[in-house]
Amino acid sequence: MIDQNCPVCTMPEPLLSVDGFECATCGHEWLADIDEVGEVRDSNGNLLANGDDVVIVKDLKLDGKSGGIKVGTKVKSIRLIPGDHPIDGKVDGRGVLIMADKVKKA
Repeated sequence: MIDQNCPVCTMPEPLLSVDGFECATCGHEWLADIDEVGEVRDSNGNLLANGDDVVIVKDLKLDGKSGGIKVGTKVKSIRLIPGDHPIDGKVDGRGVLIMADKVKKA
């Protein structure tokens, strides 16, 4: 039994879809809530949390833009997300996903 209710019509027991749920009553679709990020540690083993500032410790290449991100660049107010690139932040106004072993806590 799924412990979710439709956010539109509040009917219980939605149908499972590929990336979330679908209500059999009203047809509303929504993404699954994935709140479990787990522990994310930087290159020095320090535990990271949402809102932390980090510094890049290895040059990173970015698709579609020459140059990439240089060592020493500070990323402010990170957000932790599930996946193999658990750090979501902005560098020069561009959203980037970064692996935790490429940063250290500022």
